Amino acid sequence: MTQTQQKPRSTGVLNRVLRYMLRFYGPVFLAVILCILVSAVATVVAATFPQTLVDDYIVPMLSSGSRDFSGLAADIVKLAFVMLAGVVAGFGYNRIMVNISQGTMRHLRDDLFRSMEALPIQYFDTHAHGDIMSVYTNDVDTLRQLISQSIPQVINSGITMVATLVTMLLLNPFLTIISVATAIVMLLVTSRFSKLSGKYYVRQQRDLGIVDGFIEEMLDGQKVVKVFCHEQAAMDDFHKVNEALRESANKANRYANLLMPINANIGWLSYAFVAIVGALLAINGLAGVTLGTVVTFVGLNKSFTQPITQVSQQVNFVVTAAAGAQRVFELMDQKPEEDEGYVELVNAKEGADGQLARVPSAPTCGPGGIPTRRTAPLLTPSWREAWSLTMWTSDIRRIRSYSTTSACGPSRGRRSPS
Repeated sequence: MTQTQQKPRSTGVLNRVLRYMLRFYGPVFLAVILCILVSAVATVVAATFPQTLVDDYIVPMLSSGSRDFSGLAADIVKLAFVMLAGVVAGFGYNRIMVNISQGTMRHLRDDLFRSMEALPIQYFDTHAHGDIMSVYTNDVDTLRQLISQSIPQVINSGITMVATLVTMLLLNPFLTIISVATAIVMLLVTSRFSKLSGKYYVRQQRDLGIVDGFIEEMLDGQKVVKVFCHEQAAMDDFHKVNEALRESANKANRYANLLMPINANIGWLSYAFVAIVGALLAINGLAGVTLGTVVTFVGLNKSFTQPITQVSQQVNFVVTAAAGAQRVFELMDQKPEEDEGYVELVNAKEGADGQLARVPSAPTCGPGGIPTRRTAPLLTPSWREAWSLTMWTSDIRRIRSYSTTSACGPSRGRRSPS
């Protein structure tokens, strides 16, 4: 496999995961987006309340000496209801996403198993069983974190950033420039680190499958290992695959774990810079900046940069899920077996209903003593009976397929009847 083939197509894979989820839970996911929208609006309302508190109540009351808190109490009650709605919406979309993620995993495992059952035996002869098992366990499980947490977190962060940006532009465009410039730097850092860690997450999932396949093979053949004193050689081979997994996992998590602290520090630098510039403008009465504007804007700045930090925390889950989903879809996209098997029947005949029956008195030789056989596809609904029948009535000579089990017909199971 070339390096180009190994390069993850994260965007395409994640889009396919999202389309797969929406195929089963499209209307429900719209409810999730509405709940996220309510939660984001509640966050922005809470962030802008300090300006109302300072400019409309604290400063006037300090200047006039008034003790009338009725207006402030009414605004606090309104804020409490808004925050309560945000909490309920946040709980709602997280609870719904649990159902969506688990349901999507169930459908994915069903489709994956259905696709696997249609694969030719050659596929299982050329792929380690433990590697295939790793697709069902490790790779599918990576999508659980992606669907249940990462996707709603990214949507929530995007909506919050847009709502906060609009509020900041209305409040003070000059200070908004500082926040936007900081956000651009954080996005560039996130993009750079994601590219560095992405290829190693793909290697990590591949090496994890290799380790699982090696362990499964050694466990199945442990008696052979003991008989031929192959323990040391097996340990040496395991050390090689285990070291490869350690190296790929180390490099993948090294860049991903550095991303969140770097973005957090950039966010705090933006917070301090906005506070300093805003204070200077408020003291000198420039750009219409007041004390309430500064207090509100530093909160909005935090609400604007914090989603980027939160998304950067999800980057390792997103990239891991993209690598896992790539392996899942590779197995699902394998070409199924084309079953055209047939058998040659001796001393048997096929009835009008498709059932096979034994005919002990049927002639086995034609004129001149030449053996005669009737070739017929084995497409009877009672395939278990037909299989056991052909064991003593059929002469199975030729099978146009990879394995003898394909004689059960294209719509039959692949296992021998028990």
